[in-house]
Parts: sequence; structure tokens; C-alpha cells
Amino acid sequence: MTRAALAALLSHWRAHPLQVVTLLIGLALSTALWSGVQALNAEARASYARAADLLGTGQLDRLTRDGGPVTQAQYVALRRAGWQVSPVLEGRMTLGAARVTITGTEPLTAPAQMGPGSGDGLAGLLAGADGADTPDLTAFITPPGIGFAAPETLDRIGALSATLEPARLGDDTARTDGAGDGRKVPQPADRPREGPQAAPEPRSDTRTDDTQSGTGTPSAALPRLLARAGLPPGTVLTDIGIAQRLLGRPGQIGYLLIAPDQPLGLPPLARISPELRRIPADSGTDMVSLTDSFHLNLTAFGFLAFAVGLLIVHSAVGLAYAQRRPMLRTLRALGVPLRRLMALLMAELLVLTLVAGGAGLVLGYLIAGALLPDVAATLSGLYGAQVAQSLSVSPLWLASGLGMALAGAALASGWAIWKIARLPLLAGAQPRAWAAASGGALALQGAAAGALALLAGGLALWGNGLIAGFALLAAMLLAAALALPLALRAVLVGLARGARGPVAAWVWADSRAQLPSLSVALMALMLALAANVGVGTMVSGFRLTFTGWLDQRLAAELYVTAQTDAQAVELRDWLTPRVQAVLPVRSTDVTLFGAPAQINGVADDATYRDHWPVLQSLPDVWARLALGEGVLVNEQLARRQSLWPGATLAVPGLRVPGSENNRQTTGQATGQASLQPAQMTVLGVYSDYGNPRAQVIVTDALFNRAFPDAPARQFALRLDPAGTEQLAAALRDRFDLPASAVVDQAQIKALSLRVFEQTFTVTRALNVLTLAVAAAALFAGLLTLAGQRQGQIAPLWAMGLTRRRLAALDFGRTLALAALTAVLALPVGLLLAWVLLTVINVQAFGWRLPMHLFPGDWLRLGLWALLAAGAAALIPAWQLARARPVDLLKVFANER
Repeated sequence: MTRAALAALLSHWRAHPLQVVTLLIGLALSTALWSGVQALNAEARASYARAADLLGTGQLDRLTRDGGPVTQAQYVALRRAGWQVSPVLEGRMTLGAARVTITGTEPLTAPAQMGPGSGDGLAGLLAGADGADTPDLTAFITPPGIGFAAPETLDRIGALSATLEPARLGDDTARTDGAGDGRKVPQPADRPREGPQAAPEPRSDTRTDDTQSGTGTPSAALPRLLARAGLPPGTVLTDIGIAQRLLGRPGQIGYLLIAPDQPLGLPPLARISPELRRIPADSGTDMVSLTDSFHLNLTAFGFLAFAVGLLIVHSAVGLAYAQRRPMLRTLRALGVPLRRLMALLMAELLVLTLVAGGAGLVLGYLIAGALLPDVAATLSGLYGAQVAQSLSVSPLWLASGLGMALAGAALASGWAIWKIARLPLLAGAQPRAWAAASGGALALQGAAAGALALLAGGLALWGNGLIAGFALLAAMLLAAALALPLALRAVLVGLARGARGPVAAWVWADSRAQLPSLSVALMALMLALAANVGVGTMVSGFRLTFTGWLDQRLAAELYVTAQTDAQAVELRDWLTPRVQAVLPVRSTDVTLFGAPAQINGVADDATYRDHWPVLQSLPDVWARLALGEGVLVNEQLARRQSLWPGATLAVPGLRVPGSENNRQTTGQATGQASLQPAQMTVLGVYSDYGNPRAQVIVTDALFNRAFPDAPARQFALRLDPAGTEQLAAALRDRFDLPASAVVDQAQIKALSLRVFEQTFTVTRALNVLTLAVAAAALFAGLLTLAGQRQGQIAPLWAMGLTRRRLAALDFGRTLALAALTAVLALPVGLLLAWVLLTVINVQAFGWRLPMHLFPGDWLRLGLWALLAAGAAALIPAWQLARARPVDLLKVFANER
């Protein structure tokens, strides 16, 4: 009996192949969009993990110094005191055609936790270097040295031949950041080199005169580059001495890694180097926490697309089960137990889900592969994160994708299966039994919409945090989707009352009658349109705000970067009589509230007073800033820590002579008190779009006093715009500067806008895919419904309406429903935009954007909605226009 019952159930799909195709397409699309997004997130997080494993920052504590790098004197003092620490230096530079991170390490002191896999340490990389079977330290540490990189990184550099010809860093193929990566560049110092048991003794590195203080064009050969699997993308690992020379940062140490096993009886760190701060290992993976908001937003888009795809599944499953009512009644009457029948239905759905889920995983992999370059570029541009350019398939990703497909199928079909289980045996034979079982569904749907709307309102008023923001979005969109059939029903009732003539009245009445069958597809269309309106409004408003903000922030006509400290002095002296103002651009990296931050020093100049985008401020903000009475903070820092004008902020590394904070307190030594950061008044808050980190601005006098060794090689120049090109050419010729060291305002704006557009490429792609899925849902609903409407169409044909006119009326009805849905989606989309701008952006990135309206975009989107609906209705209307009269007459022959 089981085999016969299964054969009877499967015969439905043979008779209705379009329905099974619709079901498979819906499941495959929803699984593809979800799994594609998860593949992107997984690959990015795997790259972060590889970077953390390489340096051991996920397992090892580290020592940093606020306001600058660790000095070699501090490193030597710690080693001589018995502390097992190892130096690391990182910086960005261009090699060949790729922008890479140069990571310098000390192989003799590196803990075993460093290196890919965190097992063999750097020894696993060094083994086999230079053609030997054992580690060759000499080749690694002797100039030009050896560098290790992932094969894909060498592909990007163009060095997969395993050897780069010795090149001078002054060439176009190798150049470093002109600003020295925002870090301090001290005078050259000897770098300690030691054995595992030996006390450190300074070893002098041979340098030419060009490298003594240069960051841009030091005269040094590039290291030999070798491929090593397992290294993070975009990273070249080399000896710290080689890295110092490549980056033009001699004697610098970025931070010190602390080995887990330390000798007993060590003197406390505060006694040896009180300026150093110990960061726990859990804080080492800063990139993970920094990019969490981006990945959460990406996941939310994937989930929205997944939900829209499930609406197709829900519609197809519901229709299939409704059409099999007589079959289910017959099987029950023949003695098939209800429990066995339900098990067969679920087994059937399981097989279909596994087939569709497998296809969805393949499609999701292709989608992720197509979007990965844009995601990698966005993460690199916004956060400086390096992500692999190729995808890897993990069993966890496969299992999670199939798991989501199974969960989605169960959710989409649960209501239909529940109705079958509760439908009485004899009631199944009655034509209106299914409608009677569903009679209270609309009222229940309305009640659910009201409850979700109340929940959304409560979250908007009292919710806090990014998760609460996404919960607000979910509740709001679900409430709107559930309320859509009720709203359309009310509109159609009003149109029917105002209709002139029986045909018009029939069109609106028939639309109302078909609304339950099309409601799921229209919900999908409404969600897709609302998402497009909301996200489009956010992106367009952000672009408008960002462009105006760039005009304020980039007020200087020309930006120039010196290659050495001596050249910086010469540049300033030469430029002073030739331009209106020479404004130094200086910054240093610190840790503020446990997160990376930046302190900038600015000169007292009208450029800042007239152009800087201050959002809130105390009176006379710029005059008080020039006197050193306080600081400015960016909006991100102000919102995260509630630091609005009038609040106080302890600025790391900043000390004001005579300030209350630097006076000796009871029971505190003078030396210890002097290390406490100054409490500065927040004078103002300024917008800082596109920057995920906290930022503080102080006057240049305070900055120079607190961070005298910070780079002073970059300048913003104010001059007559007409003379920009001439001055730029003169600077390049006179000081032999590369093109990248002299950049005008237009170039920086163009680059910033290009990064901006690239940032939202993935968002736009997911929007288009979501709208395509909604169009597929509408097409599936109309096509499956077309075969069920002959009973309503045949009487009208018999009364004289031609098949062509009936097809035109059916086509126009679909367009009308789509237009009504688009109109109702507009306020939902605008509400979505408001939540994105005022809740999600603030919680995720720390800035709040003004809301702008773009009616032209709404009109274009409405036309796209009509085009999608027209394409979906075209085939059903064509089938109706070409319907055979004999098929329409059969309706009367089978009349009960």
C-alpha cells in the first residue's frame, strides 16, 4: 500500500511539471542567495583567522605603545630583564601590481604560535627556503632577504616565478605609503639580534644614505619571494630588518608579542617600560570585530533574499496540496493511515529539498565567486582587510546550506501540511472544504500583522543595539507583507464599487477572488520593491552627503608627501613663499576605549574653520582648540562613548603642562602621575564618513609636544586652483617625487568616490537578485494559476467576450495588481530607509545620515516593477489568447 500511495502522490508532479519546476527553482534560488552570502562571509573570516594565526595575535598577548611604535630600547630592556618577547612590524606598500602588507618578524625569538597553522611557527616556512631541507636563517635575515607569500598574492604581484629581479624601491614597481602608514619614524637605530638563550646585543644593519629616514624611496633590493600555502592573502612575511628597510622605517617595532611561557620572578612591566600597554590575546583579532557590522549587513541581505525565495516555495507547495485534495481523500478512503500519508508527503518534500538545495549550493558558489572581488575591494578600502580572491568549499558551509534549505522548506510547507492533517476525511470531497479550512486565515494574518507592527514600534522606541535594529527591520517588513493582502482587498473593493459596466466590475471582483492565490507572490514583490526603495534611498542619500562632505574635508588644492624627514623640511621652506598656506598633515595611532583610534594634529588656519564639517560644537570652538583647551572627536567616537560637546575625554599620550590631570595625587609618585592621559574637554563633534575607527583632533602644538616623533612628511597646500598643475609638475621635477607623492584634490575625490561606488556594488547586486526572485515568484504564481481559471473564464467567453479580450483583461489585471503593490511598497521602503539611516547605520558604523527623497528613482523602480509583472503575465495571457474552444467547452461538460 505504501508503494501505491507514493506512486499516486508522485503522479501529480508528472501531470503538473511546471509546479515541481517552480518548487525547485524557489528552493534553489533561496538557498543560492543565502549560501552565496555565507560563502563570502566565511572566506573573509577565514582570511582574518589566517592573518591572526600568522602573527599569533589570536593566542598571544602583545605590548603596544600609544602614540607611536615600540622603541628598540624598550625591547632590549625587556629582553635583558628576562621577558620573552618578539618584535613585529607591519606596513603597506605596492609591489608590482598589488598592494600588500609587509610583515616583519624576528625568527630567533618568534613564539611557536606564530606562522600558518600555529604549530611549527616560522620554522615551517623557513624549511626548504633557498633550496635547503633545513631552515636557512642566513638567507632569511641577510639583505636582500627572503619573503614568503601565498601563491595568489604572488600571482597578483606578478612574481610566481619565485624570484623577483633585484629592484630599487625607487622604481614604479615598489613604493611605500607616502605618509609612513601614519606611524612614528625615529632616527636610525641598531636592531638587536640574539640567539634563543643569549642576551640581546645590538647588531648594526648596513644601510645606504638613502634609507636613513626615508619612507618612499629607500635604496634597497627587494627580497626573493617564495610561495607558501596557508599564508593570509595580500601579506608578505619577511625578517623585521628587511621589513624596516622596505618600509623605510628603520629601527621601528610595531608591537611585541609575549610568549606564553615566561620565567619566574620577572620584574613587572610597569617598572621596565611603563609606557607600554598589554593587550590580551582575545583583542588581537581587531579585524574581526571591526568588520562585524559589514558582515552582519551582508547576512541580513542574504536572509531577505532567502525569505523572498521561500515565498515561491510556499506558493507552489500550497497550490500542489490544494490540487491533490481529491487524491488525498481517495487515499484516506482506501485505508492509507493519516500518519503514513503525512510521512510520505514529508519524504517527498525532503527529496525535492535535497535536489534543490544541492543545485542552490552550486549556484550560490557561482554567485559568491562573482561577488568576491567586489567584497574584497570593499573590505580593503574600508577596513584595510585582505581577503583571498578565491573561494574554498568547507563541509560546514555545505551542511549549513542544506540545513537552511531543509528548514526553509519545512517553514514554507508547514501550514499546508498542518491543514491537511486537520482536514476531516469526508470534508475533503466538498469543493469548498479547503476554503472553509482556510476561512480564518485572513483574520489570523491581520492579527499577526498588527502584533508585528506593535513589536516594531516598541523596538523603535526602546530597542538598543544592532541586533535590535535588525529585529525592528524584520518585524516591520513581516508586518507589511502580512498586511498587504488586506490592503489590496480593501482597494479592490473600492474599485469594484466605482466600476462602470459589468466587465469592469467583473475584473475587480475576479482580482479580489484570485488575491488569495496571488498574495504570496505579491508579498514577495512588495518586499523586493520596499528593499530597493529603502536601500536605494540610503545609498543615493549617502552619495549626496558623502560628495558634499568630501568638498568640505578636501579643501586644500594639493597634497604632497616628502620621501625623507630632511626633504620634508626642504619642501616646506621651498613651498612657503609660493603658496597661500602649507598645512602639515600629522597623525598617530593609539588605543582608545580598547579599540584602535587615531589622533590628528591640525594647524590654526582658516581652511579648517571655514570648511571642516562640524556637527555640534561649543561656542568659539576653533579659537578654543587653537588655545589647547580641548579636542574635537568624530561622530563615531561621540556616539559610541556619549562624548558630546562639554564632555571630557582622556586622550592617550597627551599631557598638558599644569593640567589638573598631571598633578601628583595622594599616594602616587610623580613619575607615575605623569603617565596618566590628560582629561580634555570635547569642544565639538564632526562627521567622518567611511572611517570605522575613532578619531580625535588636537591643535598641532599639543600634538608636537605629545608625539614629537610622529611622521611630518605630508602637507596640504592652499593655492590658486589655476596654478595646481604647474606647482605639481615643479614639485616632481625639483624634488624627484613620484606621481603618487603629489596628488591634487580632484584625484583624491575621484578615488574616494570610486571606493564608495565599489562599496555598494554587492548591495546593488543583491537588490537586483531579490527583485528577480520576486518576479520569478509572480511568474510562477500566474502560470500555475492560469490552468485553474478556465472555470471562471469559460462563462465569459460563452457570453461573447473574445479570448483575445479576455487575455488583455487578464494581462491588465496583473499590471494593476503590480502597480498597487508598488504604491503600497513605497511607504514601507521609505520607512525601511529611515530605519537604515537612523538605526542600522548608527549602530553598525557610528554615523547618522540625513534622509533625502528621490522621486525619480521611485518612478524608475515602479516602471521596472511593471516590466517584471508584464513579463510574468505575458505567457499566461498568451496561453489564454490561444486557448482552444474545445477546452473551454469542457468546463460545461464537467459541470456538476
